[in-house]
Amino acid sequence: MAEEVSNRQVILKHYVTGYVKESDMEFKNSTIKLNVPESSNAVVLKNLYLSCDPYMRCRMRKTEESYIESFTPGSTITGYGVAKVLESGDSNFQKGDLVAGRTRWEEYSIVTDPQTLFKIHDKDVPLSYYTGILGLPGLTAYAGFYEVCSPKKGETVFVSAASGAVGQLVGQFAKMFGCYVVGSAGSKEKVDRLKGTFGFDEAFNYKEEQDLDAALKRYFPDGIDIYFENVGGKMLDAVLLNMKVHGRIAVCGMISQYNLEQTEGVHNLICLITKRIRMEGFLVFDYYHLYPKYLEMIIPQIKAGEVVYVEDVAEGLESAPNALVGLFSGRNIGKQVVMVSRE
Repeated sequence: MAEEVSNRQVILKHYVTGYVKESDMEFKNSTIKLNVPESSNAVVLKNLYLSCDPYMRCRMRKTEESYIESFTPGSTITGYGVAKVLESGDSNFQKGDLVAGRTRWEEYSIVTDPQTLFKIHDKDVPLSYYTGILGLPGLTAYAGFYEVCSPKKGETVFVSAASGAVGQLVGQFAKMFGCYVVGSAGSKEKVDRLKGTFGFDEAFNYKEEQDLDAALKRYFPDGIDIYFENVGGKMLDAVLLNMKVHGRIAVCGMISQYNLEQTEGVHNLICLITKRIRMEGFLVFDYYHLYPKYLEMIIPQIKAGEVVYVEDVAEGLESAPNALVGLFSGRNIGKQVVMVSRE
């Protein structure tokens, strides 16, 4: 007989309007049998770390025009995480393996599409890194900067939401490439970390700037070659005024817009024409083929201390709703992770 255990889950209560709140989610206690269903290639997981990501807010509304399906109200929230294999019906995974990939916000999960998982081979780095620097945020930073931005040594680079899961890496990649890098963030502590920990040339607190256009002219008197866009809204409008001719904008995210029922318009798009700017949105899924190449580059850099990665780890599944909500007020410093279990 398979062992049956209690399984705490985080459920989305309903579709969300306005800013997401903890009360939009609830906990449910159920039971789960820790065995692979008969004639199935499913994998039974014990979840160790869960990733909190801004895109998850977009899945909390009913939409049919997105690259990823909406969550289902009344069901367990899904996301990315790190887990331990307890049982496997897939020959690619064995009991005891550590894996990263798509899972659910619960203590134990049965994954019926194991192709969304990959085995963790390098365990000399923190396991939680596979939700961040060694996961989708890391590949996003790598592909967005090197592939979409097409950087050249000596160029000027601006990164918004620069202390987050992706931004902190973009800034470090740009510095290693030989660029001048400025980041924006929402607190003095984050600004200090951008300059002190991540090595940005300059950084500023956008909340203290009355005029974003003037702030950017202060740091980029000759203009911006590359803008790595994580924010949208008023920041994007100000950046457009300060881009150089033939500048590039990689549109990774627009966190300022995710909780708005009516998104803000952008007024300075004519700059795309007058300055011949290339502005390109991208999804990390289009660059999965680069993941092995990225790991070959980044793991030695981590071990050599050449790249720094900061995480904000919330302990316990019960902390997950609060951790997710905190992303949208900028409460987290670095990559927001939830530790469900220490194994």
